[in-house]
Amino acid sequence: MSYGIAEWFGSDIRDLSPQQRQAHARAALGQAPPLGCPFAGGQCSKRGGVCSIREHPNGEPVITCPTRFEQDQLLVHWLADVVGFDIHDTHMAREVGFMESTASAGRSAGRIDMVIARVNGAFRWFGLEVQAVYFSGAGMGPEFEALAVNADRDPPAPIGHRRPDFRSSAPKRLLPQLQIKAPTLMRWGSKIAVAVDRPFFAFVGGPSESPSQDLNDGDVIWLVPAMVGGRLIRWHWEVMTLEDSSSKLLAAKTINRADFEAALREKLRPVSGP
Repeated sequence: MSYGIAEWFGSDIRDLSPQQRQAHARAALGQAPPLGCPFAGGQCSKRGGVCSIREHPNGEPVITCPTRFEQDQLLVHWLADVVGFDIHDTHMAREVGFMESTASAGRSAGRIDMVIARVNGAFRWFGLEVQAVYFSGAGMGPEFEALAVNADRDPPAPIGHRRPDFRSSAPKRLLPQLQIKAPTLMRWGSKIAVAVDRPFFAFVGGPSESPSQDLNDGDVIWLVPAMVGGRLIRWHWEVMTLEDSSSKLLAAKTINRADFEAALREKLRPVSGP
């Protein structure tokens, strides 16, 4: 399985000329200033500028930079629609402190990525966590170096092997965030929303058999955009309990005892004496 760059500094690598790829590579290698980010404005803040990766040559992009979700404020507008906010009365804040360090009074120990709020009338708000995907395997450095000198019309095949690391991104990164934040927001009379892309959601099982879109049926609002023609679109949303969300993110179940012990016997070796 070989994943390479899908989108680079906001552009599909397949749409870049050899000269543009070389310029992107110089920026990625730090030999030129960072390029702009079309999703959040300003310069790209992600080292290397890789927005998403895909299985070579034409797999579905997997988002690796959380800023990629910012396109057209899709998530903010979508969540506002889901919770019944008039977009003209919706405000948004980023990186809102949620926990304080017990070792350093007043110092933030955790934040909610985004919060949308209705400020007129009864004050209501909802949190939003955005989870991109890490990848494992070969680093991108050799890719950048090769692209800096490549003059072929089409992008070359990826160097080395890498893959999206959903296993780390789901239970090790996103699950703890939900387990910490969802119960408190529930006590405060609100809810947490979480956004992941379609490949991530597919890895953890995809839509529920009977997905609910009743906010009273759960604790976590799942927003799952898809990438179509280089743009994010609304693809699927549903409401789940925290328990069902946790089970989904674990994306694993205990094997039966007989299978476990059969595998164990195959691995057992005598322990040497003192």
